[in-house]
Amino acid sequence: MKIYTFVSRLFAFSLVFLSACAPMNEQPVASPSNFNISILAFNDLHGHLEPPHLSIRERIDGIQKEVPAGGAAYLSAAIQHYKKLNPHHAVVSAGDMIGASPLTSALFLDEPTIEAVNAMGIDFNAVGNHEFDKGTDELLRMRKGGCAKFTRIEPCQINPQFPGANFEFLAANVKKLDNQTLFPSYGIKTFKQGNISIKVGFVGMTLKGTPTMVTPEGIKGLRFEDEAATANSLVSLLKAQGVSVLVLVIHEGGLVQGNHNDAACSGLSGDIVPVLNKLDTAYDVVVSGHTHRAYACDYSKINPQKPFLLTSAGQYGTLLTHIQLSIDSQTLRLQHKSAHNIIVQSEAFTNAAGHQVEPSSLLPSFGKEKVVEKIVNEYRLASQVHVQKVISHLPSSLTRNASRSGESALGNLIADAQWASTAAKERGASDFALMNPGGVRADLIIQPGGGTVNFGQLFKVQPFGNTMVVKRMTGSQIKGLLEHQFVNVERPKVLFPSHQLRYTVDLQKELGQRISQIRISDQSLNMTGLYHVTVNSFLASGGDGFYQLNSAPTVSGGELDIDALSDYLRKNPGIKPPDTTRIQVL
Repeated sequence: MKIYTFVSRLFAFSLVFLSACAPMNEQPVASPSNFNISILAFNDLHGHLEPPHLSIRERIDGIQKEVPAGGAAYLSAAIQHYKKLNPHHAVVSAGDMIGASPLTSALFLDEPTIEAVNAMGIDFNAVGNHEFDKGTDELLRMRKGGCAKFTRIEPCQINPQFPGANFEFLAANVKKLDNQTLFPSYGIKTFKQGNISIKVGFVGMTLKGTPTMVTPEGIKGLRFEDEAATANSLVSLLKAQGVSVLVLVIHEGGLVQGNHNDAACSGLSGDIVPVLNKLDTAYDVVVSGHTHRAYACDYSKINPQKPFLLTSAGQYGTLLTHIQLSIDSQTLRLQHKSAHNIIVQSEAFTNAAGHQVEPSSLLPSFGKEKVVEKIVNEYRLASQVHVQKVISHLPSSLTRNASRSGESALGNLIADAQWASTAAKERGASDFALMNPGGVRADLIIQPGGGTVNFGQLFKVQPFGNTMVVKRMTGSQIKGLLEHQFVNVERPKVLFPSHQLRYTVDLQKELGQRISQIRISDQSLNMTGLYHVTVNSFLASGGDGFYQLNSAPTVSGGELDIDALSDYLRKNPGIKPPDTTRIQVL
């Protein structure tokens, strides 16, 4: 077990510590009797080194405004700012730091992200499910460094001395065949001020459902144990080592109805809730992730018996959670705790509606940290060679324009590509594929008369880095899934089908009877038969409300969606736009 000790210079500093259910005042005030510690947290960075062109909604001067946020250099600057403000600090990530990354990081096996986060100076990363996307051996390389090749992509293309992470990965609930954890279960950080020494313990883990989200071969020999039971089993061990404060850093999360600083946990739901309800109250703070939602709240408002401070910083470095702990210098017991999500303001951009999203002078702005900015720029420039790589030739453009049935030529082509990537027996023996419209982010525009398509164009269409997942479903479950598309007839969520699947919709009928004449490869659907359905990892985890896919057993994982699309177009040069009549609407 690796133990971390931090000794800082004694100097005058102070912060306000309010209860978790009150707004937080960022201005420092005197607190001479207490020992004050800050924890800075983020989650689900997903290799977003460059600003993701996302905005955070914030009330400014009484008006709701959109503020541009995210980007590694901006996030690092915010972290350095709060480190200087709070000399007793720890910085943690709640998983999915890497995996499902944009092009600049993904092209280089997320080595750029590890190097950038190294420069930020963090302490611990609790591994998430996406850390396992490329298998255990590659994940171990991310931690330890080196250039051993475990993927189709060449490692160390830019940095032949890739160092690996200079921070610890934590994985308390990930066990190997010898019953040892893959990474340490916890880390301890010791803070000293004069003759006072305070230890904070950080237990880190991923969600137990990770095996359903990644390729089984990649995690062979590992088991993922119950989150709360694992965390609870470590309490006495950590207390025996003199830990005063316990923090659970977990890649599991929830959904809330309030904004990113609603202290009441309004409408909290999701898989984090049963974990919290079973968690030992020896834990003081739960830093969470996975759902990409942001919150900083007092869970005792939901369950009075569980007084946890619960936080999540959303996604892609758009927010930084500032957790403040006030510890009695005499008893070494935690007196107050609070948390606040701080917007990491970045550069202006034009949103999908054509509106300019500008930073606000009324909110803190930390600028860009130079070391991280240099790393990002180096890899961004290197990626341009790949961006221009010609993949195929197309006779005409493929657009997201929806037909009467809700299909689009581009969406259907992507579904065809995803089926093709998983059709082979060893890849899942898929019967058909379904693709979510929200995952198709741009039209594929080709010059009149036909022209080439390059990797950069395809990446704009499929930027999320989702992986292929093959699910096993009965015919009855498939019908239920198709019916679920039309729960709201005014705003249906129509999934793009691959060419094997065809069916009829009658919106005049009652829900449950709207889908008929379902055929797969020209055979009528057998309600009791078993089928293999290809979807991306977003849908596989219940994305867009398709819970049926989340509960269906996983047959196999597969390659990245961008790779599936690239391979399909490469093997089918000159392919014409597919038909958009696979769904017949009466």
